[in-house]
Amino acid sequence: MKKYARVFKYLSQYKGEAVLYIVFILLSIVFSLVSLGLLFPFLEMIFNGDKPGATGLLSNSSNGAVNYIRNFLIDSINTRGKIDTLGIICILIIISIFFKNLFIYLAYYVLNPLKNKIVNRLRTELYEKILHLPIGFFTEKRKGDIISRITNDVGEVEGAVIVTLEGWIKDPLTILFTLGTLFAISAKLTLFVLLCIPIVGFVVGRISRSLKKSSAEVANLNSDSLSVLDETLSGLRVIKAFNSEPLLRNRFFGINDRMVSAKNTIGFRRDLASPVSELMGVMIFTAILFFGGQLVLSGEFALTGSLFIAYLALFYQLINPTKALAASFGNMARGTAAIERIEEILNTKSTIDDNPNGKKLDTFSDSIELRNVNFDYEGVPILKNINLKVAKGKTVALVGSSGAGKSTLADLIPRFHDVSSGELLIDGVNIKEYSLRSVRDQISIVTQEPILFNDTIESNISLGKQDADLAQIEDASKVANAFNFINKKEAGFKTNIGDRGTKLSGGERQRLTIARAIVKNPPILILDEATSSLDTESERLVQDAINNMMQNRTSIVIAHRLSTIRHADEIIVLQKGEIVERGTHNELLQKEGYYYRLVMMQEVK
Repeated sequence: MKKYARVFKYLSQYKGEAVLYIVFILLSIVFSLVSLGLLFPFLEMIFNGDKPGATGLLSNSSNGAVNYIRNFLIDSINTRGKIDTLGIICILIIISIFFKNLFIYLAYYVLNPLKNKIVNRLRTELYEKILHLPIGFFTEKRKGDIISRITNDVGEVEGAVIVTLEGWIKDPLTILFTLGTLFAISAKLTLFVLLCIPIVGFVVGRISRSLKKSSAEVANLNSDSLSVLDETLSGLRVIKAFNSEPLLRNRFFGINDRMVSAKNTIGFRRDLASPVSELMGVMIFTAILFFGGQLVLSGEFALTGSLFIAYLALFYQLINPTKALAASFGNMARGTAAIERIEEILNTKSTIDDNPNGKKLDTFSDSIELRNVNFDYEGVPILKNINLKVAKGKTVALVGSSGAGKSTLADLIPRFHDVSSGELLIDGVNIKEYSLRSVRDQISIVTQEPILFNDTIESNISLGKQDADLAQIEDASKVANAFNFINKKEAGFKTNIGDRGTKLSGGERQRLTIARAIVKNPPILILDEATSSLDTESERLVQDAINNMMQNRTSIVIAHRLSTIRHADEIIVLQKGEIVERGTHNELLQKEGYYYRLVMMQEVK
């Protein structure tokens, strides 16, 4: 139950609905007991002519309500006759059943919105957490696994919420009220029943506990299948080009086969709980029937035959809620495995601590400085003793071989990562003293892979500035050399570009990301190999757009194609996380070091 602490926390915020649900359930139980529990004594009075002094639950009762009903029935029989009184009883039974079902409906009318609110809170909290987790978290997690947690696992918890609210409220209350009525009829027989219940609970509990491991296995396999599906959709062109369909098919089918096997195991064990509990309930029922019947027939038991039948009928009403409670243990086990996977994300501590009450970086006016900066990832040093100052309006290029730490260094500026030691200063103030949002408001990023969304061109360009008007968007597209191709589209800026911008060419997609950066109009630009994946014509158009965008802005440029950064104010050469050379293009050529060798390999002159 500790695993459901978060669900109960959400539930506590809707106390009114929860109390109303409990009230409606209690009323439905009361009317159910009225319709069944008192039916047989009433019929005994009619058919056997119950008279004062006769034995039975309705005779010589100290309960005022019971005496009132008894006297009402006796008077009714005397004045109206047995047939009319029987008709009255039938009407009362119909009325009680009507109210029982009415209150059950009202209970579910309250329960369903309550359940949906709780699940919605869990889903939104999970999505909110994903948005705020640092970039490094997602390098360790597969996309399919995260999608599985926010869809399938939340769905499992949704089922468990119903169990928590219904199975742990309705069924136990039904059992308690029914047992209370059975105690009123015969305490001895009911004590015998209570001695048998722990045996049922032990057997069902053993079955339910075995479900948790299998449920966790299914959740992991489901995330694996989603990951393979995502890779298939993303890499379909490569899969077909290399005739790799059998490889992906076997991988996906293999995961599916293992998932089917695990689901079958869960189904077999879960479905075993209900029949086992019913079988054991029937065994107890027949034991009561045999021993209690002997006592009644021999006259050794102070209980009328009709009340004994009523007792048996009421006891049989325990079987269904007991079965439901047993099944709920299985669902709870499945929900526990799912909520553990969700909690793993929700309880992940963010390595980037926002400072919402910190200083607000309204304008960038002086410089960005990395002072004795070191950065480790999971104990592995990535950047070592970095000292770098980027003055306002200057362009600094980061070059080096793959894995040298260029992107990691650039990621420190918008605080995608925090330094392990040393300081990163903006305008002489440690970046951690600013609010995270205000820092990122001053920065635009253009990445190597254009990141676009399944929306219109207009919405993608205005992503960083939601209040941008069409004139600003058009101006940005002109600076980014995108206006002409956008105008040729039938719907212009209202054109939907498809998933990840698949309806556009690579150069068109990249120019849209540049227009998006321009609309935001930040003082700081980070360009991460923005032209490395483009053809020559597209590269020239994009590079011209970049040059237009970089005017009067502070730029950090990561480039493999050294021809694009020849005119940078300073070029930083990184090797294995350390700065090995720095200077202008001409200065570094004269040193004939690392940079010189990179230039010669690319034949840049």
